[in-house]
Amino acid sequence: MKRRSLLVPLLWGLPAACHAAAAPAAGKGLTIDDMLAMRRISDPQVSPDGKQVVFALRDTDVEANRGRTDLYLAALDGSGMRQLTTHPENDSEPMWSPDGAWVYFMSTRGGSAQVWRIRPTGGEAEQVTRLGTDLGGFLMFPDGKHLLLAIDVWPDARTLADSIKRDDERAKSKVKARAYDQLLFRHWDHWEDGRYSHLFVWTAPEAGGKADDARDLTPGQAADSPPGPYGGMDEIAISPDGKQVAFTVRVAGREDAWRTGLDVLVVAADGKSKPVNLTAANGAYDAGPVFSPDGKQLALRMMVRAGFEADRERIAIIDLASRKLRVVTEGWDRSAASITWSADARTIFTDADHLGHHALFAIDVATGAARAVVDKGTNNAVRLAGDRLLFLRDGLRSPVEIYTVKPDGSDLRALTHVNDARVKAITWGEPEQFTFTGAHGDTVYGYVVKPSGYTTGKVPVAMLIHGGPQGSFGDHFHYRWNPEVFAGHGYGVVTIDFHGSTGYGQAFTDAIRGDWGGAPYDDLMLGLDAALAKYPWLDGTRVAALGGSYGAYMVNWINGKTDRFKALVAHAGNLDERMAYFDTEELWFPEWEHGGTPWDNPEGYAKHNPIDLVKNWKTPTLVVHGDQDFRVVATQGMSTFTALQRKG
Repeated sequence: MKRRSLLVPLLWGLPAACHAAAAPAAGKGLTIDDMLAMRRISDPQVSPDGKQVVFALRDTDVEANRGRTDLYLAALDGSGMRQLTTHPENDSEPMWSPDGAWVYFMSTRGGSAQVWRIRPTGGEAEQVTRLGTDLGGFLMFPDGKHLLLAIDVWPDARTLADSIKRDDERAKSKVKARAYDQLLFRHWDHWEDGRYSHLFVWTAPEAGGKADDARDLTPGQAADSPPGPYGGMDEIAISPDGKQVAFTVRVAGREDAWRTGLDVLVVAADGKSKPVNLTAANGAYDAGPVFSPDGKQLALRMMVRAGFEADRERIAIIDLASRKLRVVTEGWDRSAASITWSADARTIFTDADHLGHHALFAIDVATGAARAVVDKGTNNAVRLAGDRLLFLRDGLRSPVEIYTVKPDGSDLRALTHVNDARVKAITWGEPEQFTFTGAHGDTVYGYVVKPSGYTTGKVPVAMLIHGGPQGSFGDHFHYRWNPEVFAGHGYGVVTIDFHGSTGYGQAFTDAIRGDWGGAPYDDLMLGLDAALAKYPWLDGTRVAALGGSYGAYMVNWINGKTDRFKALVAHAGNLDERMAYFDTEELWFPEWEHGGTPWDNPEGYAKHNPIDLVKNWKTPTLVVHGDQDFRVVATQGMSTFTALQRKG
């Protein structure tokens, strides 16, 4: 089941947000089409002079069932924004040239994913790279003459041209069989084909390079950099002097499927030396390297428990001269999701789940002391913008906009207003956070959302159960499990951050291990009871429970434990935890959650297994599953449907 990551490919499968989609009519609650019509901001990048921000903006044509992403510029003084690119193909991942004279970006407008560029003043875009294969992403070196490219290649190919030639030969081959002799043979939503993402240095023709060639920094590497399918170019960093590249890679080899270890390596940008592993001593997860402004230190996020993908992510700093590592946030009981150095290197800004929100924090590098800068809503992608911070912000009743704030948390301002008209036209359900005493006597958090335009009377209830299970249903504008869509259809919504959820301390997150159907189930039932008692407008006789991933596992478990619900919805959930182990791809997850393998610890898989309670099922259930889901395999959904049909 997937933790935080399972939601992502399903989100990618949805159309994203469009000029062509008209603002909704006034006076109605949020609908699916309204939600998809919201414009989606991503990848904000501040100009070198600190006066502008370039960002990607995705629009959706709901009728055509397609989205398009273009680049926009906004002035940091709040004087307005304008569109920079207009093309039928997607333009994304913008990056400024060091002198601010160009905006480089990824685009498929030439038939494959390549790097293009355009003047920030406008004009025609021009193609930069002309490699015979798709690029996975890019970064720019400080000299503006070199690019760092991520490209999928055959690790034993001598050159990029040789790898591309092999691609062409395989595409023309009539043999379509796949052969594997080790795990992972498929991952997330795709079959592995033997290629790995390598880092290449591309040199501009004016600096003596070729537009159709690049030099491999990681030749022969049988591992992905960045580590797919989760990693992006934020797993790669170039030193301020352009002489070194730090990157994240999974180096376990044939043990990939049951080891969580990611390592941070550093390599000379000239390719004259082999990469050096800086975190080999830590068998757990190390990721997200970022060089300090002076290039003497490297900050990263690290876990300490091997085999556990939801351990607390600490911020650590490596002194590059001595190779000594120091954990900065050992005393901070939150999990850092990003790293941004302040200009003076005394502070690191990060974002983390926090009590039903995703907050922006400032970390003192010397002491590790954490201070909340913005503690409400969902806040991420923080950038330095002169004497202010720029970041993305959203909430239950607002899609993402770009905001700025002073580092002390004062003077919070919205810089963009791309969704204001659409937001204003919606009659939103009113959300409220509440707490109750849950399992083990612990305080547990949840949200309720009133139906849109609610006046009086009792309303039916939709209880949404988040996936993960190490996740959170907080103050966030979600494009799949959006409580406001249910509120827009007349439901009162209840969400509970049960034991195992993130943002309440690592002990609370750890509590779900070996107890999937115990404390979390108790929290859900106690939380629903608390909400019904506190909010009398909720009709306890008309309640449905809905969940995805672990949430759907819980729906299947609920069906065998109680008949208090009138209907259930199971989206991509396991019915049989024992068989799910043999179906899935990332084995470290069930091995951690259930205490080993099914043959070494069968009791761990049988303890809370929904399939053993099918005899008790009474509640009508909608089953939803994706055939490309290789994490929770589609046969689990088919099995759930079969059981329901046979039970009548």
